[in-house]
Amino acid sequence: MRFYSRSTGCTYLPAIHGENIPDDAVEVSDEVFLRAIANPERGKVRTHDDAGQPYLIDVPVVEIDLQAAERMWRDAEIESVKWLRERHGDQLEIGVQTTLKDEQFSELLLFVQSLRDWPQSPEFPDNERRPVAPLWVAEQTK
Repeated sequence: MRFYSRSTGCTYLPAIHGENIPDDAVEVSDEVFLRAIANPERGKVRTHDDAGQPYLIDVPVVEIDLQAAERMWRDAEIESVKWLRERHGDQLEIGVQTTLKDEQFSELLLFVQSLRDWPQSPEFPDNERRPVAPLWVAEQTK
C-alpha cells in the first residue's frame, strides 16, 4: 500500500512513515506510482485530479513578456543610480565639493535619459542592446 500527497508531492509507505502521512494523502496503485511518479515521461510534469490522484501533462509553455521584463530592468537601473543624481544635487545645494565631476554628472544624466528612452528604441527589448552605464558608476556603488 502506497500513498501520495499532492500538498507535498511525495509518496508515503505506512510501514516507514507511520502516522506522519499528510491528511491529503490518497492511496495510489503501483501502476499510477510507476507511470506518474517513479518513471515520468520526459517533457511531462505531474498534476492532480480532483481526488488527488497524480497524472502527467505536457510541460506548460510559459510565455515571457520580454517588453515587461525589459521595462522592469530599466526601472531597476534608474532606481539604482538615483542616489548618485540626488547626492550630486544635494552637494551643489549645500555648497560643498561634489563627489562627481561635472563630466561624470553629465554622463550620468545621459545614461538615465537613455534608460528612459530605451522602450522607444528600435532594438528594444533585445537585452544585448541595453543602454550601458558609464564604467565609473560601478565604482560609486561599491
